[in-house]
Amino acid sequence: MGLFSKLFSSKKADKVEPKERNALNIQIGDIITYDLRDYEVVGKITYRDGGYEWLSYQLLEEGGHQTIWLSAEMDDELELGIYKRVQVPVSKPYPKQITYENKTYFKEEEGTARVLGEGRGSNLQGMETHYADYVDKNEEGYLSVESWGTEVEVSLGYSIEAYELKIIAGSF
Repeated sequence: MGLFSKLFSSKKADKVEPKERNALNIQIGDIITYDLRDYEVVGKITYRDGGYEWLSYQLLEEGGHQTIWLSAEMDDELELGIYKRVQVPVSKPYPKQITYENKTYFKEEEGTARVLGEGRGSNLQGMETHYADYVDKNEEGYLSVESWGTEVEVSLGYSIEAYELKIIAGSF
């Protein structure tokens, strides 16, 4: 096919429409605006415990100054949370309660999940984590505890609503 026939062809090129993003289909490279700050999605972890699945996205603030985690799960409704790593000495077996900054958190759930990692989380691909979720007495603050090999990580979090996020697709 010559140049002119390509230019004047009645056949339309296939257009790729970007898939609209939501908290359950965010991809590496997407931009998330939250609390008037822009973050790039640099990691994604999918957790699977039996037939249940939830997601955590590693968000790096523009300029590389701060990392936060966005958790997303579909229970009866969409549940979202923002988490930051904190230093709390926790060991196995996980305790029934944890006190952090003069606030007590009570264990709500515990289990083992297999993970799929992407981006900065790709080194976790196929691993298993023993996790526990804790909640304060007002059900406003949360602690998430996860063991990765011999290391135990603790994150402090709180719930947010979907309207607080703006998701800009970084790819199709």
